[in-house]
Amino acid sequence: MRVQQIIWTKRLGWTPGGGALSAESLVLYFGSRDALACGARYEELRRMFPTAHILGCSTGGQINNDDVGDDEVVAAAVGFDATRLRLSRQEIADPQRSRDCGAALGRALLADDLAGVFVLSDGLNVNGSELVAGVSEAIGPGIPLTGGLAGDGANFKETLVGADCAPRARIVAAIGFYGPAIRVGHGSAGGWDLFGPRRSVTKARGNVLFELDGEPALDLYERYLGPDESKDLPGSALLFPIQVYDLEKPDTAVVRTVLAVDREARSMTFAGDIPQGWTAQLMRGNLDRLAAGAADAARQARDTLGAHNGDPRISILVSCIGRRLLMGQRALDEVEAAGAELGPETLRLGFYSYGEISPHATSGLCELHNQTMTVTTLAEVA
Repeated sequence: MRVQQIIWTKRLGWTPGGGALSAESLVLYFGSRDALACGARYEELRRMFPTAHILGCSTGGQINNDDVGDDEVVAAAVGFDATRLRLSRQEIADPQRSRDCGAALGRALLADDLAGVFVLSDGLNVNGSELVAGVSEAIGPGIPLTGGLAGDGANFKETLVGADCAPRARIVAAIGFYGPAIRVGHGSAGGWDLFGPRRSVTKARGNVLFELDGEPALDLYERYLGPDESKDLPGSALLFPIQVYDLEKPDTAVVRTVLAVDREARSMTFAGDIPQGWTAQLMRGNLDRLAAGAADAARQARDTLGAHNGDPRISILVSCIGRRLLMGQRALDEVEAAGAELGPETLRLGFYSYGEISPHATSGLCELHNQTMTVTTLAEVA
């Protein structure tokens, strides 16, 4: 396995440029919507790596080892020695078709020697938990499924995904890794603090929440946020996610973040499902605990990777845009904390997302998460 990092800036272009990797190579890239929308970055990568699969998305900020930025495009070219790759993409016209879209991706990748799947999805026109459920049902629970939903900073206007094509909206893509040599490590953790009373989800449909304890969901959020923060919804709600879980199954707890609000219906649309009858509780951030959560996710990824005989490794960090907005400059703390666990020999890149995909740390089932740091680590063994 060979790993080459390349960075694009407006002043210098791609540095270092070019590379000679095999047909079984993968290029991952992450950048702002403005940097990717014209398609030029993809075309440049295609000229540099004509036979590679090229997969990337727009973000709420890019992670480059211990740095977090907005202006550059971060990329890594990975050459595999004994691992086959297969890429599949779907266009999603309606969020109600998210499960079907995921199932189609999973079926396209399914094989006896499938060892892992990494997904990048449009971040606004999809029900992320239904998408994950569709992929998981197709490939089975034993295959690690990781990835994330593309971002658009705090703008929530349009997200882009490119999968062997120029990035565009409404694309969901997945790449499968095949064979006995590939190792996939994964981890997910949050670090948010619960506050306020537990509330029952009394009315919800899919990922749209209408009522908590019989009260309009948006009324409750606006009361907690106050008039100044409420006018900036849905962006301001990123700082106050909710945790939802089945009281009879505590290990089902997942965090959900807001994508949109309907002020007339007084409802809120989340990145994943809010099951009616479950329990919900508001959350808020503690900067030190968020950084500790990132370290925990990296530690899980390192431990699930297992022995790798010193081969090069790459880690893909996907963290929620809400964490970055809350942490500000201290977002560096969480990427540094993750790096300390992964070690200096591991190349790290990633992005701030509208949703994170990883097996649940407790149940082991692949889930859509919000407001977490997730880490996927890849390595080959001899």
